[in-house]
Amino acid sequence: MEGSTVSRKLEHVKLLLANKVESSESTLLEDVGIIHNPLPEQDLEEIDLQVEFCGGKRLRAPLMITGMTGGHRDVAWINEKIAVIAEEMGIAMGVGSQRAAIENEGVAETFSIARKSASKAVIVANIGAPQLAKGYGLKEAERAVEMVEADALAIHLNPGQEAFQDEGDTDFRGVIKKIVEISSRLSVPVIVKEVGTGLSRRAVATLYNAGVRCFDVAGLGGTNWIKAEVLRSKARHGEPRRPAGSLEDLWGTHTAVAIVEARIAAPEAFIIGSGGIRNGVDGARAIALGADVAGFALPALRALVNGGEEALRRLLEAMIYQIKVVTFLAGERHVRGLWKAPIVVEGRLRGQLEGRGIDVDRYIRVHRLSSYLRRSRSWRT
Repeated sequence: MEGSTVSRKLEHVKLLLANKVESSESTLLEDVGIIHNPLPEQDLEEIDLQVEFCGGKRLRAPLMITGMTGGHRDVAWINEKIAVIAEEMGIAMGVGSQRAAIENEGVAETFSIARKSASKAVIVANIGAPQLAKGYGLKEAERAVEMVEADALAIHLNPGQEAFQDEGDTDFRGVIKKIVEISSRLSVPVIVKEVGTGLSRRAVATLYNAGVRCFDVAGLGGTNWIKAEVLRSKARHGEPRRPAGSLEDLWGTHTAVAIVEARIAAPEAFIIGSGGIRNGVDGARAIALGADVAGFALPALRALVNGGEEALRRLLEAMIYQIKVVTFLAGERHVRGLWKAPIVVEGRLRGQLEGRGIDVDRYIRVHRLSSYLRRSRSWRT
């Protein structure tokens, strides 16, 4: 029925394709300058982009198409095609929230089709924090993992989206305890992710200190789910039930800020830098700031739906090549070397970080290198 979890999945995809759902705010990644090295002493063809994903399978390139959809038969093909191409390109992918399939087994195929189509792909399952507050636990988490034979489970935090969704679940009490419990007992790693308004240093530190080791910052500057839900409500009722004002564009932690704060709070964690990543240069800047991989969703969805499989392949090929070239032009042999490559942080990003009490120059010169050295002990070449 209208407004059900299943029908909402189709509404969301149509909404993303037909409307401007991105924040008017910036990611602030443009304020990151990676210093050009005209004597790289490297062979471009030998640049290594491989990374381990959340301590498990190896990716051939440091990219992830983050969770978008599933739950309605009309969108199953999207998960199928993304999985096939992700496996082909050697990157990770996530499925959308699996609540619909946990509640209605009849739509489980719209998620499981990803694994059936790509047996070797790195696939991330997905459940929402509001469902944890309403009773979901280890059983439902394992069901989500089993459904797609996942390599990890994303638990998404979306309080802003829920606050403006017509059917929103806004009770987040007890979520921290549930995340910690699931993370400590689940058969695969847990990734705690936001959905476009960004993780904070405090939130990451709380969960990292409790044992969570993977995070997706999903910062401000990309798809804004507050805006998306306001648009959806307006389309359904003529006017949004809960007008958001400036919240739909300005609320949250910018992607660049969120990456730095997450790395400070969780020096040895696996961090996905997402939120407004639109090309390989964005991805390289996110990695240079401290992310392990760069994540994105909307560009992949639009490329696939509007241009087909070849359009998505071209997008990914271009992004991967751009990251490879940036690594080369920084004088590094491996993409992880961007953690120690010289960078400049200026403009609004510097102001935002300093306003949050972060010594930017120390972070650039000391913290990134310390994290690089600590992590290098566990990286396999």
